[in-house]
Amino acid sequence: MPFHNHLDPIAFSIGPIAVHWYGIAFAVIFGFGEWFIGKLLVRERRHDIETDRLFLYALGGTVLGARIVHCAFYDPQYYLTYPWKIFAVWEGGLASHGGVIGLVLALMWANRASPRGTLMYLLDRISIPAAFGGGLVRLANFVNSEILGLPTDGPFAVVFDAIDAVPRHPVQLYEAACYFVLGLLLASLYFRTPARNQPGLLTGVFFVGVFSARLLLERYKVPQAAFEGAWWISMGQVLSLPFIGVGLLLALLPSLRKVH
Repeated sequence: MPFHNHLDPIAFSIGPIAVHWYGIAFAVIFGFGEWFIGKLLVRERRHDIETDRLFLYALGGTVLGARIVHCAFYDPQYYLTYPWKIFAVWEGGLASHGGVIGLVLALMWANRASPRGTLMYLLDRISIPAAFGGGLVRLANFVNSEILGLPTDGPFAVVFDAIDAVPRHPVQLYEAACYFVLGLLLASLYFRTPARNQPGLLTGVFFVGVFSARLLLERYKVPQAAFEGAWWISMGQVLSLPFIGVGLLLALLPSLRKVH
C-alpha cells in the first residue's frame, strides 16, 4: 500500500504570516553554510575572508540565478506574457542549475579584488554544505508536493493527496538521498584526504555528483517544462550536461585547477 503524502507546506503561522517549510529550508541552508564555512576559515586561518559579506552575495546570486534560469528555460512563454510574475518568487519556480551559476558569478564579483585562488578555494569548501542544502531543498519539495515523479506500482510509491490519487515515484526523496550521500563523500574527502589542497577537485566532484543524479533521475519525473513532451531529453538533463563536463575537467585535469 503506497504512502500518502498529506504533509502541510506551512510549518506555522504568525498572525496573517504563514511560514513555509521551503523558506525554513533555505534559512537553514544558508545559516548552516555560513557557520560551517566560518569554522573552516578559522581552522585554516583564512582571516582575510569575511563570511557575512560573502553569504549575502551567495544568497542573492543563488536566488537571482535560480529564478532567471527557471523563467528563461522552463516556462518562457508564460513569463513573456506575464513579465511581472518574474518577481513572484514566493509562487515557486527556482532552477538549481541557475542557482549554481548565480552562486559562482556572485562569488566571482565578491572576490574580484581578492588574492588569486580565492574563488576556487571558496567553491571547494562551499560544495560541502551546498550538497547537503540540495538534499534539504528536495525534502521541502516533497513536503510541497512539487517536482512530481511518474506513476509507479513499485514498493516506494507515494500518493500526493494534494495533487491526485496516483501512486508516484517519490523522486524528490531519491534526489535528496543522492545529495546527502554526496555531501558525506565531500566532507570525507575534505577532512580525511589531501583533496582540500587540490584546488577544483571538490568542486569537480560536486558538479559531477549533483548533475549526474539530475541526469539519471529526470527520467522518473513528470515533465517540468510545457514543451518537454515532444523531446526525448528533458530540460533538466540538457542543462546538466555542461555541468558534468566542467566537473570532469576540474576533477581530472590538474592544469585546470590553476585557473580561477
